[in-house]
Amino acid sequence: MATAAEQAARSTRTVQLVSFTVGNEEYGVDIMAVREIRAWSETTPLPNTPEVVRGVINMRGAIVPIFDLRARFGMPRTEPTKYNVVIIVSVSARIVGILVDAVSDIITINEDEIRPMPDMEQVSGLGFMEGLITVGDRMVGLIGLERMFSGRMLEAADSTGKPLLAGPNEAAA
Repeated sequence: MATAAEQAARSTRTVQLVSFTVGNEEYGVDIMAVREIRAWSETTPLPNTPEVVRGVINMRGAIVPIFDLRARFGMPRTEPTKYNVVIIVSVSARIVGILVDAVSDIITINEDEIRPMPDMEQVSGLGFMEGLITVGDRMVGLIGLERMFSGRMLEAADSTGKPLLAGPNEAAA
């Protein structure tokens, strides 16, 4: 059980999120995980990768896999335009890109404003959602990048620097 001092410290701790849209919904990730925000550019496709993997880009000598969040969320795959954005994030000491429709805002909230997800993770497949926040009149889903890319979705890079990705018959985590 938390002491009054611990509860007070938690309520004053602030969290900053980068918010973005995927479809008609708004999501956010911890700003500390964001390394770069880039305009969409064509990727090099990789054979035998899941539909959520758009391909890879060469980012200053590093090969970075790009994941389509529309496909990850069970929507039709994104048909990228010049308006789409790739958010480069660090996940478990790996760098990956997530393709989104647009970046919306930088949101600063108190940690105690994060509300738990409704108990429907097994039904909806949204186990990577860490919570919800209310910003004005809109609801923003907080994505846990560690949860989203856990399991076999993304393996550590091997000694050649090539990303090891789950095959098409392996379930996304």
